[in-house]
Amino acid sequence: MTVLAKLGRVLPFVHTVVICTWVVCITVVLGIVAIVTSYFSKTGNAVHWVAKIWGRAILLVSLVKVHVHGTEHLVRGRSVIFMSNHQSNFDIPVFFCALPVQFRWLAKAELFKIPIFGRGMRGAGYISIDRSDRRSAMASLTRAAETIRNGASVLIFPEGTRTKDGSLRDFKKGGFILAVDAGVPVVPMAVYGTFDIMPRGSLLIRRRSVHIAFGPAIDAADYTRATKDGLMDAVRDAIQEILDRLRAGQTRG
Repeated sequence: MTVLAKLGRVLPFVHTVVICTWVVCITVVLGIVAIVTSYFSKTGNAVHWVAKIWGRAILLVSLVKVHVHGTEHLVRGRSVIFMSNHQSNFDIPVFFCALPVQFRWLAKAELFKIPIFGRGMRGAGYISIDRSDRRSAMASLTRAAETIRNGASVLIFPEGTRTKDGSLRDFKKGGFILAVDAGVPVVPMAVYGTFDIMPRGSLLIRRRSVHIAFGPAIDAADYTRATKDGLMDAVRDAIQEILDRLRAGQTRG
């Protein structure tokens, strides 16, 4: 094996160790900043900006470049629900950088149990959802609807978990119950490239470019709980179409 071949095998490991060390350090430091900030920012907006700095810091060290398309479809001046596919853990810092608006995550309850990180999430007003407990999950959706009515947008992964192979999984219905109850537009979006950076189950982090695109908003006010499956189908079709365009290298439209 040549020296270059050996370096080619070692460098991804070194790259991963450097990034993971940086993520731990920056999470602890900015997590503490977020916790302190939360005592002075009752809306969570300032804490969310700390989280955006966290996301940018991770992408900077990871050498990941994010390309954003379709921002003309963003709805200005009112709350919306962003819905996206979920390819990788790297989606989190990428979305912090890509979305030019304040938003709140609807995230699985396990994340809120992580020391410092979870406390910072609560300080930002992010919403915990425990899908193993139906009553708790419905209470979370009620809180999310109230958050939206108070003027904040929410970001949801309707698949509920990361993809195993890069393809779009079946959607959970909870986010669409939230959408029809809140009566706000749903902005479909897709991310492409993060699966190649860190596939589910992989321990290595690879350098890749990431593309995110937004599609035209779909008004959930046109649907009811009885017709929420129609909304779910419309959003899924829109996300799949955006994802297919990104895969094909088509970033316009």
